Amino acid sequence: MLISRRFLHSSFNRLKDYYKILGVPKSASDSEVKKAYYQLAKKYHPDVNKEKGASEKFQELSEAYEVLSDSKRRSEYDNFGSAASGGPRAGAGGSPGQGGFGGSWEFRSGRSAEQIFREIFRDFDPFGKGGFSTNPRGQFAESGYGFDAAQEAAVNITFEEACRGVRKDLRINVVDACGACKGTGVEPPYKKVSCPYCNGTGMVTQHTQGYFIQTTCSRCGGHGSYNKNPCIECEGHGHSVQQKAFTIDIPAGIDSGQILRTQVGRSTIYVVVNVSPSRIHRRESENIFTDVEITFTQAALGGTIDVPGIVGTSKVHIPACTSSHTQMCLKGKGIKRLDQPGHGDQILNIKIGMPKKLSSKEKHLLMEIARNESGRSGSVDGMDTERSTEGGNTSSDKSEEGGSGGSSKFSFSPEKILKSFIK
Repeated sequence: MLISRRFLHSSFNRLKDYYKILGVPKSASDSEVKKAYYQLAKKYHPDVNKEKGASEKFQELSEAYEVLSDSKRRSEYDNFGSAASGGPRAGAGGSPGQGGFGGSWEFRSGRSAEQIFREIFRDFDPFGKGGFSTNPRGQFAESGYGFDAAQEAAVNITFEEACRGVRKDLRINVVDACGACKGTGVEPPYKKVSCPYCNGTGMVTQHTQGYFIQTTCSRCGGHGSYNKNPCIECEGHGHSVQQKAFTIDIPAGIDSGQILRTQVGRSTIYVVVNVSPSRIHRRESENIFTDVEITFTQAALGGTIDVPGIVGTSKVHIPACTSSHTQMCLKGKGIKRLDQPGHGDQILNIKIGMPKKLSSKEKHLLMEIARNESGRSGSVDGMDTERSTEGGNTSSDKSEEGGSGGSSKFSFSPEKILKSFIK
């Protein structure tokens, strides 16, 4: 599952009753707010609840918790919050100092609903007992992989893999049922034995002041049995830190920094995707930008070039008289959209490359082009500027005026000169 990066936002124009949303009184402590949010967020999480409106409810719960869990935001909300219970609002018939708003109240969060849930998820018992975990290390034994289980993993992929999608094999530390005892906590081949203090009932009878009272057996904790031979591997906990291999499918179009959620055994793992930049393309959302170099003859006369894309190459026609930094768009040649059908575009940034050195023939031909061009500002090195700027005819003009009897080695057109560079 790809985690949404939609951030939370609320304003006084549509202020909600956050206490009502979480089902807690205004006097609720931070712990009660946290507990209420977690229980409801688990119920309405998009991975669990596929009903219509569950995703919006999950966002609403996260917004309520984000405000009420912060003392400053909660105080501001309480001061302005009478609008949520029907009080007058500034700008809506109310005025400052009348129990409504003395101005506007707006809330924005830089965290998404999923990020908030993940942070609270870490604080709770990883085995789903519903309470806060005060001593996580007491719940499973240290193993050869350490004391701690990971909740996040990172995977590095190339730009091309991000564009096309890829499957990656990873390894991570997770807390799972002990492989030696299969989660029972008892060393094989032993079994738990019946508690001799309660005869396996889990209850003991006490005689106090003429009354018989049944209470939970303090020896076995009411289970009716106890672990006489705890598992050596997990120290009787039934769980241990283990390293597990898993495979994750990374969808085409994913961007660097986005998070994927997956299940590994009993553990929920968040995988952060890091995408290495491309040496050829630059990404902006679903579009890619590619610098393409052409020769000055291709720029002047036009031509066809091969452009590298995400998959293979594309033949692109360059129109005649193309200027440097002209942009051309290849529709649908960009990156696959994650949240809707289709692809982005590939934008070509045309750059005109110049030769590092010219032969004498090339210089000669370019001089002829310079003598025939118009609208030039300034001069051209190596050319007779007086002849090219004087009001009379140039040498090439005179050769043309000489009629059929005249001849000149520069009598062909600039277009023919340019084409000679291509040959």
